[in-house]
Amino acid sequence: MKEAILCTNNPHKIEEVPQILPMFRWVTLKDIGFHLDIPEDGKTFEENASQKVTFVAQHRERDGMLLVSDDSGLEVDILGKRPGVHSARYLGSDRDYVRKCEGILDELRGVAEADRTARFVCVVAVLLPSGNIKYFHGTCEGRIGFERRGEGGFGFDPIFLPAEYGYQKTMAELTPEEKHAISHRGKAFRAFAAWVEEEGKLYGIV
Repeated sequence: MKEAILCTNNPHKIEEVPQILPMFRWVTLKDIGFHLDIPEDGKTFEENASQKVTFVAQHRERDGMLLVSDDSGLEVDILGKRPGVHSARYLGSDRDYVRKCEGILDELRGVAEADRTARFVCVVAVLLPSGNIKYFHGTCEGRIGFERRGEGGFGFDPIFLPAEYGYQKTMAELTPEEKHAISHRGKAFRAFAAWVEEEGKLYGIV
């Protein structure tokens, strides 16, 4: 089984990623005793994702394992693709996503259903044994609903209606299996896994 260090302190990602790719043995930062705050001040999803793996590599021996991270966010078209790369810091750096979801709904008050188009974006960054970084992308198209619905998922899931389910269910109303099959994170991490299977040996990944 391939091993990789998941470079995040987000408990929801620590829970989701092994569900998406159970064929990897995922080692957390807590597992390796890494307790530093990872900077996340890039201007793009790629910059933030790469910042995480390079920061961990600078402060911790890799022991031959891949370093993997992701950066993701919600892009709302009518808001100029905000909050985008700043999704985690929208309305403050706390993790009160009830308030953050309500903030998006407030900004879209009076906006018609057809004009509430949005997408989740995910970029996975993998620090290779060579020191180079490989990126994998995933998106999930949809719309912003008119209220929070559902108890599953996390983040902006309760207000996001994915197109794959006909805009009828929020991401938070899907089962984990349904969500991972269509989500931005699921698509990006599966692209990473497919690349490892097809080309990993060429890059020293066994």
